[in-house]
Amino acid sequence: MSAKSQIFPEDFIIALRTLVNVHHSIYARVPPQGIYFEALVEEAFKRVKKPFTTITAGAKNQPVHDLLVENHRISLKTETGLGTDSRFINITKLCTTEREPWNPEVLLQRVADHLDRYDSILMLRAIWDLPLLHYQLLEIPTDILKLINTADLKPVGYRKGRQSLGADVHAGGQRAFHVHFDGSDGKCQIRGFSVDLCGKLLEWDLQIRE
Repeated sequence: MSAKSQIFPEDFIIALRTLVNVHHSIYARVPPQGIYFEALVEEAFKRVKKPFTTITAGAKNQPVHDLLVENHRISLKTETGLGTDSRFINITKLCTTEREPWNPEVLLQRVADHLDRYDSILMLRAIWDLPLLHYQLLEIPTDILKLINTADLKPVGYRKGRQSLGADVHAGGQRAFHVHFDGSDGKCQIRGFSVDLCGKLLEWDLQIRE
């Protein structure tokens, strides 16, 4: 256990680790993602919270929180591909900003509005080192993500038509991450967000059976 969190207490973290391990008893080589991870987190909260605690899932395919626990809005993310780096986080879709106009001021405001819908972001990451999977359970600080509004977006790439925009974002005088607005699909992506900036809730190894 690397950090304490009032939102994600120790008993919740232990319950979630147990459920992730149970998931692998069924899907041996497939880390939980998407709705499967959301279901595990919801179940972990239900196991450790008092009876009648309000725990509700967010609306599917809507730009809102994934889980509401005692009026605390939680966004859930996973990064589990073979190229996952133990040091740096990539979020392939922080949100979608595909509507026009496609200019820095509008895009940054849409991301700021999106982040205001969450109180916490919980991320499960899997680093492949077969026969082991190294799991990281992290709380991503929304206050650092909100520094996106300071980004000096510039055109990047050579795509014809609507061009992608990107910029490094700094915190405390150091590069914290890179933000990228993809001109093809309108997604806001986060690249190279340092794991050291996050709340490290738990790390553990799981041996993958053949």
